[in-house]
Amino acid sequence: MSTRRLVPEAREGLSKFKTEVARELGVEFSDYNGNLTSRQCGSVGGEMVKRMVAEYESHLK
Repeated sequence: MSTRRLVPEAREGLSKFKTEVARELGVEFSDYNGNLTSRQCGSVGGEMVKRMVAEYESHLK
């Protein structure tokens, strides 16, 4: 699996988005996230994907 972004300029925006979603879910993200469970990290990533798909679908209508 590669962590290379297709649009490198999106790095800051994705970081802000991740922090916003984590805060809404009550997950405290920081520079070091080794104290978080896989479930906590997965819930943030899953919610991010869910919102991105919903945004994309809304533009298709």
